[in-house]
Amino acid sequence: MSDMPPFPPPQGTVWVLDDPRDPASAQAIGIAERLGVAFRRIPLTWNWMAHVAALSRRGSLIGVAQPARGSADGRQVLSAVALRTPLPGDETPSLVISAGTRSGPVALWLKARFGCPVVHCTRPGLGGMLLTRDCDLLVVSEHDQPTPAPNLLSVLGVPQRTSPLLLRQHAEAWRERLEHLPHPRVALLVGGPERGTDMPPALAHNLARRVARLTAENGGTVLAITSPNTGAEATDALAAGLARVLHVLYRYGEPGDNPYYGFLGSADVIVVTADSATMLSEACTTAAAVYVALPELAGPRQRRLVASLFRAGQVRPFEDDLFPWPRTPLDEAERVARTILERFAIE
Repeated sequence: MSDMPPFPPPQGTVWVLDDPRDPASAQAIGIAERLGVAFRRIPLTWNWMAHVAALSRRGSLIGVAQPARGSADGRQVLSAVALRTPLPGDETPSLVISAGTRSGPVALWLKARFGCPVVHCTRPGLGGMLLTRDCDLLVVSEHDQPTPAPNLLSVLGVPQRTSPLLLRQHAEAWRERLEHLPHPRVALLVGGPERGTDMPPALAHNLARRVARLTAENGGTVLAITSPNTGAEATDALAAGLARVLHVLYRYGEPGDNPYYGFLGSADVIVVTADSATMLSEACTTAAAVYVALPELAGPRQRRLVASLFRAGQVRPFEDDLFPWPRTPLDEAERVARTILERFAIE
């Protein structure tokens, strides 16, 4: 990065483009939250042209729609009209952070309009040559095999909103509800096939029985949680497999508080299935020992992720032990934020 010309120090506000239809937006939001400066979260809404946004040969607002009303959480949703003609006194962006396919062209349009640098997360897809060339910092996961470039920052896993502070807050919020459960506490994060739902029930049952046996031998507790891809039958099979050990099982979508981050923050050991890049990366943000199970569920991209985490000493394969081996928490969102602060003189 040292051979890149310096960008003028920004004078306005950091804008983070939030595409509600793209989970990758969490990467941009997570990085912005680690900057330690004020930022403005810009939710985007799309019309029927959204599918061609990434094909633009230059920055574009193609597909950005006029919302019928404000977003459900009260934040302003910007339309193409509002982006083109900001009201007098509106803050203009000093830096734009985007992620995913559709937000990239909007970020480049904002750069052309306001002269601000752009940080984009995730590898640009079809039509992303201009984004690769013209964004000022491109943040791409190592397992996505990015092409080396002066503006590239390769990261291990997927940058997350999960931070040490968030984990401490959720661990404290769940402390009274979990404090009666003995250690070691083994968080079992269960996903499902890369595409679709319904993990084979036999896989879920066998995994649960193995985790239950090893946890029971150490007098501990299993904190299990399923995902949208697990499926009802596999969840039932998981519950049956955990019957021999003290455990708490949260079935995805059931009423009540979701204990996901509480489980992560309270765990001594984490067992996570290999199919989810997000769960793998979030598990590695903790200080717990991380074991990867059911590699047969992983697609090519997830297999590359697991291999990169193995090489970095962040995870181990789940075999016949669950001892809490020491590891350094992975905090790539913080590393990206430091790079942005250094590179763009954010104040």
